[in-house]
Amino acid sequence: MIWFWRNRDTLSYSLNSFYKAIGISRQGVHDMLNRMQRNLEIEASMTQLIRMIREDHPTMSLRSMYYKIQPTAMGRDRFEAMCVSYGYQVQRPANYKRTTNSNGVIRFPNRLEGLTVSHKNQVWVSDITYFEIANKYYYITLILDAYSRFIKGYHVSRSMETLDTTVPALQMALKAEGLPRGIIMHSDGGGQYYSKAFLQITSKAGMENSMAKEAYENPQAERINGTIKNNYLRHWAIHTFTHLENALDRAVVLYNFEKPHKSLHYLTPAQIEHSNYLYEEQTTDSKELFKGKKPSVGVFKPQLFKKDPSEPETNMVKLETTS
Repeated sequence: MIWFWRNRDTLSYSLNSFYKAIGISRQGVHDMLNRMQRNLEIEASMTQLIRMIREDHPTMSLRSMYYKIQPTAMGRDRFEAMCVSYGYQVQRPANYKRTTNSNGVIRFPNRLEGLTVSHKNQVWVSDITYFEIANKYYYITLILDAYSRFIKGYHVSRSMETLDTTVPALQMALKAEGLPRGIIMHSDGGGQYYSKAFLQITSKAGMENSMAKEAYENPQAERINGTIKNNYLRHWAIHTFTHLENALDRAVVLYNFEKPHKSLHYLTPAQIEHSNYLYEEQTTDSKELFKGKKPSVGVFKPQLFKKDPSEPETNMVKLETTS
C-alpha cells in the first residue's frame, strides 16, 4: 500500500480506482499513513531516551527499562522488539550508530556543517534529557543560543510527547522581541523535532530546521544538558515534580546570568545575549568587548516559594528580576 502511495505519480491508473478495487476508502488509507507516521515519531523519540538510559545503565534489562520508563504510547512487547531491532539489548553492545532515518521519517540536512557561528540568533541548538526522582523519569528540554550560550527556552515535563517537550520550550524561546527570520534550529533526530506541531511553529517563525545524524554533531546541546543536570540539579534536594520545575527555573537563571564562561572570556551568557556589541573570539579583555562598560543585566533577588501549597516546604528559590 505504501509503495503505491509513494509511486502514485508513475502509475497508469489513479489511486482512487486502486482503492476502490481493493475495497478501501481514500480516507482509510490516509488514516493508516498518519498512524504509521505517528508510530515512527514515537519510536524515534523513545530511542533517544533509551540511548541515554543505556549509557547510564549498561546492564539494565529491557524489561526493567520498560517498567522504568512506563511509556504510555507503547506496550511492553512492542517496546522490547523495538529495542532489539536497534541493538539496545544487554546481550550485545548497543549500536549507537543506528539513527532514526527510517522510511517515512522526516529528516533535515545538518546545516551547521562548515558554518561559522558569528552572532546571536543565528543558530539555536536543542536536546531532551531525563531526570530521575523516586524511580520515575521526567524530561527536560533546553534550547540554547549557539553563539551567546544563553538558554532561550526550556521546559520540564512528565512525558516525552512533543506538546510537552519541544513545543513549549520553543514557544518560550520565540517570545523574545526582535528575533530575525532564518534562525537555524539544530537538533538530533528525535521525533519531537520533526513532528507536525513542532514544524508548524518553526515554519511560521521562518526558522531553518537542521538535524544531526550522530550525537557528536550536536555537542553544545549535549553539554548544556550535562551542565544543568550535573552542576545544578543533582546538588539540590529535589523530591517532587514541582520541586524539579522550581529547580529548573533557578538553574537556568543562575546559568544565564551569574556563571562566567571561559569560552566567553569569563562573561556570562546574558552579557553576550543582551549586548549590542559583537563577541570577537580573539578578544581577551572583557572591558575591550564592551568599550569599557559591561552591559547591565539586572539584579536578582531570591525568594522562597512553592508552586503547590499542599507540598512540604522546600529550599527551592525563585529568582526575580528588578531593573
